[in-house]
Amino acid sequence: MEERARQLLLLAAVAGAGAVVGGLSVASVFSFLSRAKRREGYVRKLLESNGGAGGSTGPGARLHASSDLLSDEVVAEQLTRNIQFFGVQSQKKVTESFVVVIGLGGVGSHAASMLLRSGVGRLLLVDFDQVSLSSLNRHAVATREDVGTPKASCLKKHFSLIYPECQIEARVQLYDSSAEDEILSGQPDFVLDCIDNIDTKVSLLAACVRRGLRVLSAMGAGARADPTRIRVADLRESSNDPLSRAVRHRLKKDHGIEGGIPVVFSMEKPKAKLLPFQGSKEEETPSDYQIVPGFRVRIIPVLGTIPAIFGQVMASYVVTQLAQFDFQTEPIVNLDLDHYRVLHHRLLEHEELIYGSAEQVLVDAEEVMYIVKELWRGRSARDQNMKDTGRKMWRSVNELMLVRWDKTKPAGVSNLILLKFSEADAHESTTLDQLKDEEPEFYAMVSRVLKRAETEFAL
Repeated sequence: MEERARQLLLLAAVAGAGAVVGGLSVASVFSFLSRAKRREGYVRKLLESNGGAGGSTGPGARLHASSDLLSDEVVAEQLTRNIQFFGVQSQKKVTESFVVVIGLGGVGSHAASMLLRSGVGRLLLVDFDQVSLSSLNRHAVATREDVGTPKASCLKKHFSLIYPECQIEARVQLYDSSAEDEILSGQPDFVLDCIDNIDTKVSLLAACVRRGLRVLSAMGAGARADPTRIRVADLRESSNDPLSRAVRHRLKKDHGIEGGIPVVFSMEKPKAKLLPFQGSKEEETPSDYQIVPGFRVRIIPVLGTIPAIFGQVMASYVVTQLAQFDFQTEPIVNLDLDHYRVLHHRLLEHEELIYGSAEQVLVDAEEVMYIVKELWRGRSARDQNMKDTGRKMWRSVNELMLVRWDKTKPAGVSNLILLKFSEADAHESTTLDQLKDEEPEFYAMVSRVLKRAETEFAL
């Protein structure tokens, strides 16, 4: 009777708000109540089968096969916005994926949280550390009740309440070379490096490269305040970040790795320095406070929002990669508007020299900016393998110019390529048919890039 009374009260409320909701029928409201009640019972049973709200999601727990997750009514509704964004088949790729997150502090906890909320079907969470009171200014889910508990266990407990269908393994463990096989086995679809110790970070990144695993690495999030300067780029292109410099140096020196690893970093110069060690007694040393030998004990001042945004950026990047959703990260090109004007003027002069007139130049300086930065990433079309990056790249920009790809078509946004002066001369003396026959990979790459311009400009 009490349940019936609640339903009648809800019907009365709906009737009173009929002008707003468009007059729902009695049958539709009862149908809604029935579905809601079924889902409530489903979730209750699911939690009970997992051992309660903080229940285990280990190998022995009740789990869906990841390929069947979207066929479940509750899961499909929980992920409905993702499904609307990606489409069912792409979201299915996400729910069938396996992601490893190593380092579960301010960056890693937020990355793992959004991977979970985005429907990743299996997560391995790795961290040796515990939640502290000072963690609470930046941790994704930890509360005061979690202080003193392992970060990995803390996430698993909270995650089981958010998305109990996810297979979550939590390891209270330090990643090092001896743990490589144990942690990186099973062919994860992605590895997230959220470690702030250089030795461990370099070891993990080198292992991922050696194993051919896709990895995304977080650089320094501490001592920053400007969220608009956070970028995703190759490790070779990160700037104003001491951690990036150290990691680049060590990877090249110790492992012969010069790049090819995407990183999340801030272009903002650090606003604060490491705080000095202050022991409680004169005879104490920093090593007395180390949780693990070799780890720093000096403190980096952290504005909690920045590592949280780092983690959100990492999750967004990984989920779109898993879903095979095509998008282009903003290129790191250090040019100002005057440089683009110079390139535009150089194009006009070249057109007059080669074709006797600049009348068929259909772009202005702003469109030149799009072509140079977005399409060709500030590099020659013949140098898109990112060998020439960093400061050397910016010096070589003065040797670049725009020329037509197809000489029979006007110089528009979808028919201009960026080349070095010597390459431009060679290009003018050849034909597209020759390029297609002699350099099919280069021809296909340029055609693909220019097709993107056609799509984005609706040409």
